[in-house]
Formats: sequence, C-alpha cells, structure tokens
Amino acid sequence: MLLNDTDKTIEIPLKKIVLNGNLSVPANARALVIFSHGSGSSRLSPRNNYVANVLKQEGLATLLFDLLTEKEDRIYKTRFNIELLTRRLIAVTKWIQEQEETKGLSLGYFGASTGAASALAAAAFFGDKISAVVSRGGRPDMVLSELDKVTAPTLLIVGEWDNVVIGLNQKAYDNLTCERKLEIIPKATHLFAEEGKLEEVAALSAKWFSKHLLMKSTKNVHG
Repeated sequence: MLLNDTDKTIEIPLKKIVLNGNLSVPANARALVIFSHGSGSSRLSPRNNYVANVLKQEGLATLLFDLLTEKEDRIYKTRFNIELLTRRLIAVTKWIQEQEETKGLSLGYFGASTGAASALAAAAFFGDKISAVVSRGGRPDMVLSELDKVTAPTLLIVGEWDNVVIGLNQKAYDNLTCERKLEIIPKATHLFAEEGKLEEVAALSAKWFSKHLLMKSTKNVHG
C-alpha cells in the first residue's frame, strides 16, 4: 500500500505487545476515525483503506491498525474473540488520545464485519468520548448486551443481497437507544464488491462522520 504525504507507519506499544498501524493526520484535522477491521483482515485492508482515503479528503484523520499480532492472527479462533479485540481497541484508543498530534481530536469508530462488534463494545465503554460509529457489513449482533450503552450516533450499512446480515443488523438496530440509522445499499453483497457500491459506503460514512465528528469539534472550539 502506498502512503501519501500525511500518512506514516507507527508502532503502538501496549503492555506486552506492539501493534502496527498506519496513521494519517491531514493539516488542521479536528477529528480522528479509528478503524476496527474484520476477522482475517488487517490495517492493509483495501476496502478500509479506500474508505479511509475518502475520509481524509473530508479533513478527517484516520488510524488503521492490526488488532492482533501476526502470531495471534494465525490462531483462527482468536480472530473471533470479540472480548479480546474490544480490549485492544480500547487500549489503542487510550494510547492515541495521549499522542501529541492526535490529542484533543473528536473520535469516531469505523468497524467492518466482526470489527463492528468490537467498535460498538468499545463505544459503549467510552460513552460520550466516542462521537460517531459506522458499521460496514458488520456483526453488531455479537455484542447485543452492550448496545443500549452506546451513546454515539451509529450508522449501520448493509448490502441488499446480504440477507442474513440484514436481519442481524435490524436486531442490533432495535437494541440501540442512541441516534441510529440502518442504510441498505441496493444490489450489493457482503463485501460491496459490485461496481460503485464501496464508493456508496464511503460517501455515506464520510457524510455521517462529517456531521457528527466535525459538528462536535466545532462546538468544542466555540464552546
């Protein structure tokens, strides 16, 4: 993956491990979107990187990182350990809040597939410190018991032809008590691989984050 002039590779030191990440902070960025990828994926996910590039064009900072080390990722069941992935996302969120170039930015999560479950569970943990969540083809149903604690405005995006996941997202939608929206992309499957469909996902995500992250950061500046 090619990095542009605002991107840099970083190492995120946690207690016993170091996670690799790609951080991009455009000039005058007022908000940061942290990506939580799905099982078997990584910070190099082409779909998440496409969305991240669209968000950067809106002036949003982005962080994509590996939730698991290479050794951990080789263990299949670890990829679906939502509790572990959530702990990692929480730890990385705390770490990025302490870094000089990202300190004070409004925070949002973008979760894909099982990564959406960890994003929502982490949003429940942080409460109003997380200002927006977007789920792409996500499995928010994996953390149903946490959803009523989510306060961040949440957008669930699912493909029209992803029938099982639509039902699971509807169930999650019904359990959310925050501002929420379920957006179904016509003629799209789970990975939004059809022509123009990932572009629709990115456009909807950018609109959601711009509304909820940038609006909050503007209030903070003037408040």
